[in-house]
Formats: sequence, structure tokens, C-alpha cells
Amino acid sequence: MHSTNDALIAHAERLLKSERQQFLQRHPTSVRLAEEARKHFLYGVPMHWMNDWGTPTPLFVREAQGAHFTCADGIDYTDFCLGDTGAMFGHSPEPVARALQAQARRGFTTMLPGVNTPDVGAALADQFGLPYWQLATTATDANRFVLRWARAVTGRTKLLVFDGCYHGTVDDTLVDCVFEDGKTVSQTVSRASLLGQTVDLGLNTVAVDFNDLAAVERELATGEIACLLTEPALTNCGMVPALPGFIAHLRELTARYGTLLILDETHTISSGRGGWARNAGVEPDFIVFGKPIAGGLPAAAYGFGAALAKRMQAAKDAAPPGHSGIGTTLSGNMLTLAALHATLTEVATPAAYEHMLTLAATLEQGLTALLERHALPWCITRIGARLELQFCPTAPVNAREARAAQQDELEHAIHLYLLNRGVLLTPFHNMMLVCPETRPADIDTLLTVLDDCLTTLTAN
Repeated sequence: MHSTNDALIAHAERLLKSERQQFLQRHPTSVRLAEEARKHFLYGVPMHWMNDWGTPTPLFVREAQGAHFTCADGIDYTDFCLGDTGAMFGHSPEPVARALQAQARRGFTTMLPGVNTPDVGAALADQFGLPYWQLATTATDANRFVLRWARAVTGRTKLLVFDGCYHGTVDDTLVDCVFEDGKTVSQTVSRASLLGQTVDLGLNTVAVDFNDLAAVERELATGEIACLLTEPALTNCGMVPALPGFIAHLRELTARYGTLLILDETHTISSGRGGWARNAGVEPDFIVFGKPIAGGLPAAAYGFGAALAKRMQAAKDAAPPGHSGIGTTLSGNMLTLAALHATLTEVATPAAYEHMLTLAATLEQGLTALLERHALPWCITRIGARLELQFCPTAPVNAREARAAQQDELEHAIHLYLLNRGVLLTPFHNMMLVCPETRPADIDTLLTVLDDCLTTLTAN
């Protein structure tokens, strides 16, 4: 596999050079906007990571609708990135647009609950199964708040996560395992890439390998772990699905040792209506959803059961007056409530998910056939409507394997080749999403362009 990838990387480097030049020729308006934006924005973008796409200059978007968007130069794109899940239900869904338009004339935010609060709570419970909810502005905030609740109700301080995890910019989770000779050393350290980090995050956070039940039980048995926070599948270091029964066993172990289980489903909401946990029959103590639940408007929610709600209320009532460290002023504002309700009741429907999952399965089959036809030792990993092209024969079982399979040059070459031909993938790990507005013709376009790209990469 390594020799195959090494040969392809040499081809990818040559391909990248020509594709970058083609990008600049096709996108003069984006080039101009980037130059103008650099006068006032760091790297010429609102958030620095928008500059990490592998393009020679950022691609500026004029408008987005359904499964397509139009760039500043008037080029139409079939979008399989979909805001890296933020627009998983399509760009500007009509029910959400109507709800926002109506609410915009009735107020944005007041720091008071809107009259549709009970309806939003009922919609969250109906969609995701748990009876009690709180809102946040981002999944990062939701995860941060849940960690405070977990420590408050358990009286414990330590957090257990998995190496390679991603839970937004929650400080406690931005850690790495230390490995020597392929084995984990009993040490968790702050990630070297963090800017301005002063506190050793390993003091209160422990990280172990994903899919390693023995390591999990070893840490839980100390009696020091307040909560275990994980995605049902790792999705940020390259997709790493859970082995059969792994999450169910986490549920059993955390219950045995008095540790709370938190599932962050910000990405695995792609699994099906209700998310991964509900479809798998696993009930965590806390569950977090973000990104697409308000149609692309910033919003997140975390849910929990009745017994945990009583413990949370008791902890809050016993605390002195003052700020709890939980909550932000704009969380749960009236505009967000309107978008949430419209998304949950009119957009993220059973029919929408059936369409998404059916087309995603078709795409998986087509992608797998392409890899076989080009004799490439790669694989397609799929979680519901979310797919990823990985440069290894089978899906990784932990972050180390996922990292070992990454090839930046190949990722950038494939992404830019497709982008120059009107197809957008998420550049990080070549991830693809299928939304309710994706059509079979969009799938055909992706497969045709990728086939041409692979032909170019594998040519002698």
C-alpha cells in the first residue's frame, strides 16, 4: 500500500501545480476579493481555518441553495461538503427560510423564552429520544457546559476521551496520547498545535485509544473519572468507526463505575433520524447535537434523562448565587428557536433521511467500484449520509491508524481537481455528505469527475 501511495504522491504533486494554476485562472473574482479582504481579515478570511483548503486563494461564495452553491465568479458547484455538516440538510431549506423571515419581524433575542419553547422541546424529544434539553450556540459550548454539569453532579474532576477526538474547541479535550514503540505511555499531553496554551490539559484529562475497552476500564476503575466524552465514531482525524458493540460496552462500563457517558453526535447525526445512539438503541447520560439542527444557523442542544435532570437541578440549587459558568447571552434566542423548530419538524424528516441514506449507499457502491477499477488499495467508510475516502485498505480502528493513512498531497490533489470541475468535497480527509436536495445526477457527476481524477493520478 505504501509503495502505491508513494507513486501516487509524486503524480499528485505534479497535478497540484497545474490545478492551482487552473484555479487562479477560473476564479479571478475570488483572487481579487482575497486581496481586498487581507486588508482587514487575518489571512483574508473571517476565521483562519478558512484558509486551509489547499487552494491557492480562498474560494468566495455568492449564494447557496439546496445541494449547490455559486461562487463569486458565477460558477455552479455540486456541494458534497455542505459546510462540513452545518448544511447537512441542504443550503437554505425553504421551511427554515420561511420561519426566519416570519420571526425576523417579531424579534431576534430578549434573554427570555419565546412562546414556542415548549414546541421546540417537544420536537427535540421526538427527534432524539431524551426528554430534557438545554440549548447552546455551538456544539463546543454544549460540550463545555455538559462537562461542568458532569463534574458538578459526580463530584469528580477527571475527563476520559479518546486519542484523536474532536469536540470543538473545548480545552479539556485538546489532548494527545504519548506513544513509544507503538504502545501508549501513561501520559496525556496538550496538543502541540495549540496556540497560547498555558495549562497542562493532561492534569484533568486522560486519553486512550478508541476501540480499546481494556484501556477504558483501566481508567474508569480508578474511580476518578467524572465522564467519558466521545463521538460514536471518530470523525476529525479521519473517520474511525466503532467496532461492533464498542459503544454499548462503554455504556455498561460507565454505568458500572459511576461515570457519566456523553455522546457528541454533532457529526454522527448523519447516521439516521434521531442520530446514531437512538438508531443503535444506546442511551447515554448526555447527548450533544450541533451544526445542522437549525438549518445551518449557529445552534446546539444537549439532552438528558429525568434522573440526571434531578441531580443537575440539585447541584444548581445548592450552589451559591452567581454565574454558573454555563450559558451564553444569545443561546436559545427567538430566531434560533424558530430555525430549530422548522428544521426538526419540516426538514429533518423520516422521508428526508430515507432519501439521504439511499443515495449515500448508492454513492458508496459507486466509489468502491471506482477504487476496484483503478486497483487502488483504499476504502470508503460510511456512517449514514456521511462518507470518507481513506488511503488504506480497511477502515482504521484508532487515531494512530487514521493518521498513518493520511496523505496531504493526495487529499489536496483530489479536492482541487474536483473543485476545478464543479464538485466540492470537504478537503480534510475528502469527506462527502448527501443532503435531502442531492439528486442522482449529482452522484453521477461526482463519480465521473473522480474517475477522471483517478485516471490522471494513476497514469504511467
